[in-house]
Amino acid sequence: MSRTTLTAQRGSPAPPASPGEPHGLPSLGPEGTALLRLLDDTFESWGVDAGAHAMTMPPLLPAADLARLDYYENFPHQAVLAAPLDLDRREQEKFCDDSGCFPCSALQPAALGLPSASCYAVYLDHEGRRLTEDTLVTVVGWCFRKEDRYEGLRRQLGFRMREIVAIGGREHAEEHLCRFTERITAFAAALDLPLRKEAACDPFFDKGGSKAVLQRLSPVKHEFLYEDLAIASVNTHRNFFGDRCSISLADTGGPAFTSCVAFGLERWLSALTRRHGDWAAATEAVRTAVARLASAGPVT
Repeated sequence: MSRTTLTAQRGSPAPPASPGEPHGLPSLGPEGTALLRLLDDTFESWGVDAGAHAMTMPPLLPAADLARLDYYENFPHQAVLAAPLDLDRREQEKFCDDSGCFPCSALQPAALGLPSASCYAVYLDHEGRRLTEDTLVTVVGWCFRKEDRYEGLRRQLGFRMREIVAIGGREHAEEHLCRFTERITAFAAALDLPLRKEAACDPFFDKGGSKAVLQRLSPVKHEFLYEDLAIASVNTHRNFFGDRCSISLADTGGPAFTSCVAFGLERWLSALTRRHGDWAAATEAVRTAVARLASAGPVT
């Protein structure tokens, strides 16, 4: 009998669906919240140990800024926007229908975007800077993606993403991904969580240009999947965000290179409870893995 079968038999029954789950907005009880915090503290510590500055970013961004980064061209299927009510029209028509939905006519223009990844805010925060040294930043934020369907903690409308972002020279951005690929691989092994690494595609370049050819030859994104679920990724954007956000290198004057490592926290919860059976077993697996890696010494 496999370990997976044994742990599933030991595990408690799956918790009942929360009221928001059909809409992609599930809630977490005390055990799930504690495990999410433990995971996030672990991933944040990896960034801080590597020299990253911990920062807090806003939950919404100007839609115009996201448009400058080609977000609505590249990811229109995921985009979610926010708009205030148009109070001037309140006396002229009913604001919402019986389903609780507001028509477009009841809203002011949607000038705010809900980002689908935490790193967009980091690049916008560094806009116009001239970097004298390589930089690392770590953030955790609420992210939002419109999906065709939602499924528990696997696919959500709103979820949390921890990222560790590198901004600087080409070598710095590339070494960042190599270092954290090793950390993710070692952590998964210590967790007895079988992950496979696969090339994916994020369209950060003109699909018809020479850079698109380069992307096909050298993928900009690799995902770490448990079964069919991507729970982490390592991403290189080359100098795309450095160029769009006018982040330059003091020594060359050219645009900075960027890369990021991302962890979908709720997706890790889904993978760990599926692998180990229940919240308690998953939490113990994480604590044991963290202790085992700490005793092995720092990752260089």
